[in-house]
Amino acid sequence: MSTSLLECVEIATTSTPTVSVIWLHGLGADGHDFAPIVPELGLPPAAVRFVFPHAPRRPVTINNGYVMRAWYDIRQGDFGRRHDHDGLNESEMALCSLIEREHERGVSYDKIIIAGFSQGGAVALQTGLRFPKRLCGILALSTYCPSTADPNWSVAESNRTVPIFMAHGSQDNVIPLPIAQISRQNLEQFGCSVQWHEYSMSHSVCPQEIADIAAWLKALI
Repeated sequence: MSTSLLECVEIATTSTPTVSVIWLHGLGADGHDFAPIVPELGLPPAAVRFVFPHAPRRPVTINNGYVMRAWYDIRQGDFGRRHDHDGLNESEMALCSLIEREHERGVSYDKIIIAGFSQGGAVALQTGLRFPKRLCGILALSTYCPSTADPNWSVAESNRTVPIFMAHGSQDNVIPLPIAQISRQNLEQFGCSVQWHEYSMSHSVCPQEIADIAAWLKALI
């Protein structure tokens, strides 16, 4: 992965945002995927910048090596082991660079929210919980935290109690619900503050979830 900043889709309510939401898409999608959700959130007039980065293109083993936008390689369907740690770490560094850019643009660290769906949520959780400066919150949708089972993995004290919105579908056939539940339990054992939401849906987003996300964001910003 290049050390240059990832290309992004940006939506800002004003020219001088004071809050930033960096939102990572899932496997095979791109930064346009969640952009249409912004008006659905019905956020109050506030200076918010949404940043939707495009993941780099890479071969994905589980998809027969097909090259697509992906935050890291997936080698098998068992999400509990054999993670592409190099790819995860590269994406973590890329997300950290975007966080730093938002800070350089005048947004304080504690007003930066990182979000992600599926693969993007895994990167958001790993990055947010290890980031050395206190962030505003982490939004993790239909995902899991890939590193909590690693005995050498730890949570930064700066974000141990950062608000986490974690949501999953009870009929998810891509990342099964028990995988997300185990991640939630592991995070809570680290002392993390997880607000858990479960919906009757597959690997997707539903209207009630959008309403709950909106309420959570409004409370934070």
